[in-house]
Amino acid sequence: MKQLKIITTMIGMISLLIVINCTGTKPDNLGIRSGKLLECPKTPNCISSFSDPTDKEHYRNSVPYQKPTVEAISILKERILNHPRTKIIKEENNYLYIEFTTLIMRYVDDVEFYFDEKTKQLHFRSASRLGKSDLGLNRKRIESLLKDIQI
Repeated sequence: MKQLKIITTMIGMISLLIVINCTGTKPDNLGIRSGKLLECPKTPNCISSFSDPTDKEHYRNSVPYQKPTVEAISILKERILNHPRTKIIKEENNYLYIEFTTLIMRYVDDVEFYFDEKTKQLHFRSASRLGKSDLGLNRKRIESLLKDIQI
C-alpha cells in the first residue's frame, strides 16, 4: 500500500513537470518588424503568410480585408475567442498576439495577426514553441480561423 502511494505521487510529480515544461518560454521577438512578422523556423510546426510561396510547408496566402481595421479585428477576435484555451496576449491598432494551448500536454502555440492597412491584407504567423512536428495543427487552426471570414 505504501509503495503504491509513493508510485502514485511520483507519477503525479512527473506529469506535473511534463505539463509545466511543455508550455515553453514565451518568445520576446514577436511583433511587426519592418512591415513583416517573424520568419518561420525550419521546423514544420509553423505557418506564415510571409513565408516564400514556393515553401508549401510553411506558406499560406494572406487574406484581403475590406472593412475598417477596427471592425475586421473585432470579427477575427470573436472567432479566436470561440476556440478553447485561447488567451489574447497583446492587442494593438493593427496587431493581435494570441496563445493557444493544447488540451492534454498543454503545448503553447504563438499566433500573430497583422492587418496591413496599406495593402488591406491580413497576414499571420502561427508557430509551436516546442518540438518539431505539430501534426499540422497550426495550419489547421489558421485555416479554421480564416475560413469564409467576411472582413
